[in-house]
Amino acid sequence: MSAPSAPPISPPVASSPSSAGLRRPGNGTPVGRRRRPVVGHGVGFWFAAAAFTVLMAFGTEPTPLWPMYQARDGFGTTTVTVAFAMMIVGATAGFLTLGHLSDRLGRRRIVVPALAVAIVAALVYLMWPELPGLLVGRFLNGVGVGLMASTATMYLHDLYQQEHPDRPGSAVPGVVAAAANLGGLALGPLTAGLIAQWAPHPLTTTQAAFALALSVSLVLVLATPETVDRTARAGAGDDRPPRFALRRGTGAAFAAASALGTFAFALLGVISALGAIVIRTKLGIDSHIVGGLAPTLMFAASALGQLALGALPSRRLAATGAVVFPLGLGLVALSLHFPTLPLFLVAVSVAGAGAGLLFKSGIGWAGALAVPASRAGVLAVFFTIAYLGMGLPAILLSVIIRHTSVEATMTGFAVAVSVGAVAAVRVAMRLTEHGLGAARQG
Repeated sequence: MSAPSAPPISPPVASSPSSAGLRRPGNGTPVGRRRRPVVGHGVGFWFAAAAFTVLMAFGTEPTPLWPMYQARDGFGTTTVTVAFAMMIVGATAGFLTLGHLSDRLGRRRIVVPALAVAIVAALVYLMWPELPGLLVGRFLNGVGVGLMASTATMYLHDLYQQEHPDRPGSAVPGVVAAAANLGGLALGPLTAGLIAQWAPHPLTTTQAAFALALSVSLVLVLATPETVDRTARAGAGDDRPPRFALRRGTGAAFAAASALGTFAFALLGVISALGAIVIRTKLGIDSHIVGGLAPTLMFAASALGQLALGALPSRRLAATGAVVFPLGLGLVALSLHFPTLPLFLVAVSVAGAGAGLLFKSGIGWAGALAVPASRAGVLAVFFTIAYLGMGLPAILLSVIIRHTSVEATMTGFAVAVSVGAVAAVRVAMRLTEHGLGAARQG
């Protein structure tokens, strides 16, 4: 849930592992690399973006299907959130074990396994339909999301940079990365809801459709050029980029920036895990399309907010998010006390837009605080922290709801997350400005 976004981080040309020792001849094939014919970097850029979109959509496609799994297998809300959180566990494993390696091994060499693991997850869903299979599939789904989310943004930047070396400061790769990431997260519930509403055997049909889409995406990425020259890395001997390296004295600033990702993803996780169930139980609507509509609008608003305001500096993005995010959360709580579908959908859209701004500012700061050669590793750690925020609050709320009302639980959640987000913005603004200033002087 690639998320959840991997918003724009524009690495300097000189610091990119792909920009040293790798030059593109006229046929689009990197020098020093003997591989089957591939498309050029320009076409490959769009192939990679399409694959990024499909895999992120696969991460959120179960959202409108959770009530159907409940009805089929007879488990409760807590089991739903545990199944949802298994993807978070898998994503964390992907981020921490392999996500940082694209700086050394190459972008495509991480994206291809990400898609392969996701295809295996879809096959597990199809061939092992019981609850244990669902949990295993969700874990593998998360591994694929973790590998993709920590690598695809840098891959898109590299591909665009090598296709257009005369446009080093272009916002295009960042905009496309944000649209692919959050757009994919938004498309997942909508696609699954449409299939569940009208297709036969919706649980099976949905997974088969995504298995096919992921397979096509894998073929597209295999035809896309690698952007990191591993031969240059091999020639450098032991001079490998560190797995996780921040600019000197910026550890506290990175923690504050990561907190923004945590609070933003807390909302995304709760609505993804429980949104369809809330619509069915509180609003009395059984439509699978409507069940997928809330997370779809939330992720879409998050993407649109980032795209509309993406040119703003991180400080202004965070300040705007600190206003919009609590407003949206307040509306979410209000929509449960006075349950109407339009109010609930508007509320999650406003909150999603605020979450997107907070997340984009946080990851922007995290990228700026990273040592350039370790940017992928730093972003992997950032995503790990953010994804923990996506999973743990959802599980906690599912347990609390068993002992109190949904209205009281969501109101408490809205207050706690709003206060935490505003406090994190204030601390992040102060520490990142001080940390970056000290790093430049050092």
